[in-house]
Amino acid sequence: MRADAEKNRSQILTVARDVVAEHGVDASMRDIARRAGVGLATLLRHFPTREALFEALLCTHLDALTRRAAELERSTSADEALLAWFRELVEFTQSSRGVVAMMAAAHTNPDSALYASCAAVHSAGARLLLRAQAEGTARADMNGDDLFALITALGWAVDQPSFAPRADHLVHLVTSALLTDWPRNDVKKAAG
Repeated sequence: MRADAEKNRSQILTVARDVVAEHGVDASMRDIARRAGVGLATLLRHFPTREALFEALLCTHLDALTRRAAELERSTSADEALLAWFRELVEFTQSSRGVVAMMAAAHTNPDSALYASCAAVHSAGARLLLRAQAEGTARADMNGDDLFALITALGWAVDQPSFAPRADHLVHLVTSALLTDWPRNDVKKAAG
């Protein structure tokens, strides 16, 4: 890629990150191009679809969450690893309004630009859950799909203005339900 094209791409991603933080995933591609100081055609040359733009924005974060799951797996107890990772993923879904719906749709759609990263996050969570179940600290009646559904449901709920002020409490309730014998105060401390 030529230097000016790389500069344009980088500028578009920087501006898109800010616009998405302000307006969510329904942010206007035209507005992103205007604020980046490029034409819409330039934006579309780099990112031909909205999903391609979001793939570039989100995959870095999703890949980091996958790596984080592996780190937690090696460095902490199974229940603490599951809770810490769960909390970090929920925090990520809160960072951009509407991202949770994209993730929920992409993780089962191989044609999606976000599929590989979302599927990797899903698998990482399933591994953390299985490890906690093997140690007897997580509910045995859940699987990775259930865990991902809880995360996306919670991400959607705290994305709503009426539930946002209760985000920490809602995370505490859900994480308390994931584990078998986790004392309430410890869950709140680990989740917060």
